[in-house]
Amino acid sequence: MKKYFRYSVLPIIITLIVLAFSTKNEGSKTVKLFHTVSDTASIEATEPILEKKYPIEITQKVSNKLDSLLQRINKRHDFHGSVLVAKNGKIVYNNHIGFADFRKKEPLNKTSLFQLASVSKQFTAAAIMMLYERNQIKLTDTVNSYFPDFPYEGVTIKNLLNHTAGLPKYFWVAEHKWKKEKAPTNSEMMRLFASSNVQRFFKPGRNFDYSNTGYLVLASIVEKVAGVSFSAFLEKNIFEPLEMNQSFVYNPENKNINKNHLFGYRLYKGWKHLKINNTVNDAVVGDKNVYTTSEDLFKWVLGLNNGKLISEESLNLMYTNGETIYKRKIPYGFGFRIDPKDTNIVYHHGKWNGFSTGLTQFLDENLVVIVLEHTSYSGISSLTKKVKKIVGENLNV
Repeated sequence: MKKYFRYSVLPIIITLIVLAFSTKNEGSKTVKLFHTVSDTASIEATEPILEKKYPIEITQKVSNKLDSLLQRINKRHDFHGSVLVAKNGKIVYNNHIGFADFRKKEPLNKTSLFQLASVSKQFTAAAIMMLYERNQIKLTDTVNSYFPDFPYEGVTIKNLLNHTAGLPKYFWVAEHKWKKEKAPTNSEMMRLFASSNVQRFFKPGRNFDYSNTGYLVLASIVEKVAGVSFSAFLEKNIFEPLEMNQSFVYNPENKNINKNHLFGYRLYKGWKHLKINNTVNDAVVGDKNVYTTSEDLFKWVLGLNNGKLISEESLNLMYTNGETIYKRKIPYGFGFRIDPKDTNIVYHHGKWNGFSTGLTQFLDENLVVIVLEHTSYSGISSLTKKVKKIVGENLNV
C-alpha cells in the first residue's frame, strides 16, 4: 500500500511543481508586458512634436535658392530674421540671417526669441476654444457675464474673436487716459475702460473692424475663468504639451526674461540700428507679447492642426470666415485672417516695436511659411510669396 501511495503521489507532486513554475513564469511575463506598455506610453507622451525633416538631397536646391534670397534681402532691405518652411509636416528649410544684438554683433541663431506681435492672437483664440470645449464658457456669453462693469454691453466672445465687437482702441485709451508711469496690465485696462467714458465705434456684430482691444478682453476672460495669469495658462495648456520649451508670454515686471529674447530695432540714417524703447501699451497681453522661435512656432502649427490642443470642429471655426449680423462674410476666423481670394490660405502678420512677423498656411498644399524679423522689415507678405514660389518650383515631394 505504501509503495502504491508513493508511486501514485509522485506524479501529482511533479504536476504541481510544473504548474507552479509555469504560473510564476506567466506572472513574470505579465509584469514585463505591463512595464513595456507603460514605457511605450511614456515615450509617446514625451516624444517631440518636431523632429521631421526632409533629407538634404531632396532640399539642397531649395536651400541654396532660399539662402541666396535671404542674403539679398539682408543687404537690400535690412532683413535680420528667421525663415522656416515646412511641407507635409516636415521641415524643408530653417535658417537665420543677420544680428540678434547690433552693439555686440551677435548673430541670430535657432534659439533667438522673437516677439510675435499680432501673430500672438491665434494663441489667445485657441485658449478661448479650450475653455469652450471644457464647457467653462460659451461663445455667446457677453463680456458683462465676466466683467459686470464693462461699459460696452452686448459684446459676445464670438464678436471679440472675429473683430465684430466695435470696441475703441485701447492704444488710444492708454495713451490719453492712463496717468501712471508704469504701463497698465490687462486688469488695469479693463478697469480703465469702465471709468474712461470712451465711445465704441459701432454696436456688436454690425461691421468688421480689426481690434487689438478685443484680444486684450479675450485674454482677460481667460484669466478670469481659469483663475491664473494668461502667461501661466498658455504655459500649462499650450507650451508644455507641445514642448515649445523656448516660448513664453512677456511680462515687463519679470526680471528673469530668457537671455535669448530679442529687442526690436529701427534703422537710423540708413546705417545705424537703434533699439526701440518701451511704450505705455507694452504690458497688455492677448493681442501680442508671445515670444517664440521659428521651430517652436512650427510645433504650434503641428499641434493645433493635429488635434493635440482642440477638436477638429473648433479648429474649423478658427479657420472659417466670420460674418456680420447682416450675413456679410468677413476675412477673419478666430485668431486667423482668411485670404479673401482663397479660403485655403489662413495667415496672420504682426508688427510691434520693430518686430515684423508672419505665419502663413497654404492648407490645400500642406505648406507652412514662417517669417520672423526684428528690424522693422516691411515686406513679410512679399517675402512669403517669393518663398512659396521657390519651394513650388524646386521641391519634388
